[in-house]
Amino acid sequence: PEAWLVGEAGREGVQASLGETFGLAYAGDSIVAILAGQMAGAAAATRGPTGPFELSVGFLIMGGLLASFLWKENVAGGGSSSDGDDDTDSKPTIRDAVKVVKADPKIMLVGAMQSLFEAAMYIFVLNWPPAVSKAIAAYFSKFAAEGSTAAIGTPYGKVFSCFMACCLLGSTVFGQLTSSTKVDKEGKSKAVSTESFAVGMLSIAALAMGTATLSVGSSAPKIISALTSLPGLSAILAPLAGLKSKPGAILSVLMLSLFLFESCVGMYFPTIGTLRSKYFPDSHRSVVMNLFGIPLNAMVVTVFLSIEK
Repeated sequence: PEAWLVGEAGREGVQASLGETFGLAYAGDSIVAILAGQMAGAAAATRGPTGPFELSVGFLIMGGLLASFLWKENVAGGGSSSDGDDDTDSKPTIRDAVKVVKADPKIMLVGAMQSLFEAAMYIFVLNWPPAVSKAIAAYFSKFAAEGSTAAIGTPYGKVFSCFMACCLLGSTVFGQLTSSTKVDKEGKSKAVSTESFAVGMLSIAALAMGTATLSVGSSAPKIISALTSLPGLSAILAPLAGLKSKPGAILSVLMLSLFLFESCVGMYFPTIGTLRSKYFPDSHRSVVMNLFGIPLNAMVVTVFLSIEK
């Protein structure tokens, strides 16, 4: 869809509004996902673990029909490759994509951002359910110890909807800070550049993921103890030192960290879409995006296999 949108925007001459379009698109996506989380929870309660998958079939068919009837086909505009080949009739290959990436370091940087962040995102998707369940079980175990026999289950649908609400917040923040309509009294733009926004977003995401890891990781006490011994970090990390003995604090810190990371995910998608539309050549866009999917998948599979071991 992104490649189609960028190509269509180029034909219509509205490339300047792509950033705002991506922000609105992913904000709408988050709203739909919030509703989907609630519907999936209801389907799981009615039909069991397969209920959400059964429900999704109807929406997939509907989406396919809408795309078939409402989208018109477009073909990426041809462009000369790095070796001077102007053959626009042949489809670009992986070899062509490698040449394009080598010719422009900015494409490599945007692609590296895509692979690394999405790898972290997919690893997050794999690990948040067991991490949240463990934290919830540890917190509510004290009630079981006090004689309560009620089983405490993890409300995955509601947690997912909260994550999507955070994504909506992130997409909205991106749209507000990078909007081209933000100007001062002298008519100068007050919008934050997408590149600067990306640096801040990645920094916040790293902080959020690191905090979540420290709150539940088995080696967290040793790491925190080592970090608190440093003069500059002792005052900041001292409150985390006693988390292991406070299940309620662990759950709170974990959920806040995960919500913050999901907000960064909401910022990421319009950010990377805008950067790719700016730096990836239209003639090779899809192939270059798929090329950077190779290291992405390799990282996710490697981490997943390590977890299983």
